[in-house]
Amino acid sequence: MLKEIGSVFSFLTIFPSSNATLENIAKYMYFFPIVGIAIGLLVGSFGFGLSFFLDPLLVSLLVVASIVIVTGIHHADGLADFADGLMVKGNKDKKLKAMKDLSTGSAGIVAIVLYLVGLIMTISLTNGFDLFRAILISEILAKFSMVLMASLGNSASLGSNSPFVKIMKDKRKLSIAFIIMIIPVAVIGETTGFVMLGVTIALTIFLLAISTRSFGGITGDVLGATNELTRLSSLMVFVSI
Repeated sequence: MLKEIGSVFSFLTIFPSSNATLENIAKYMYFFPIVGIAIGLLVGSFGFGLSFFLDPLLVSLLVVASIVIVTGIHHADGLADFADGLMVKGNKDKKLKAMKDLSTGSAGIVAIVLYLVGLIMTISLTNGFDLFRAILISEILAKFSMVLMASLGNSASLGSNSPFVKIMKDKRKLSIAFIIMIIPVAVIGETTGFVMLGVTIALTIFLLAISTRSFGGITGDVLGATNELTRLSSLMVFVSI
């Protein structure tokens, strides 16, 4: 089981694994929240320690940089492609083609800039143990949102997302992911955590609806964009309550 979890870690982070085949990762997608817990503990602890010595804005910048480093910008690229696909005028095929284009368009660049600025500004509004809580919960919810999206959606086209979507149609796996997610969110987040969860679920369903209408379903880029956008939205909820 540790090898299987390790393969999921290698997919969502920069840490390598010898067992990281796409089929194996998809098979254990319901372990995504465990990776969220690990990333949240690592980055949250880093930010918590820095908050005792540095200005909140500088701490926030370093925390965002650490998230980028640990995750390898894998899903941020999905956000850029998702934005490019949405902004293209035309039918679903044209939008899918734009999303798969290796070059990043102006919409993608703007989306990434706004996303990073939003993260830095939002995280700078909290510090100490609250900063640790915010990072931990948001990472768990970001990873759960991808599991939920794969469970509810259908593939827009045959690709890297297809095994995930197919396997997550097993609702028992979604239930396991939900249990893994809800325990730390309830214990650490309390009432705020449940509000963050509600916003995460609502945003995931909203993004699913947009993707289905625009692309005919979901893709790997859509899953990545969902991870990034739910992270930001849950952090915004945390600092707003």
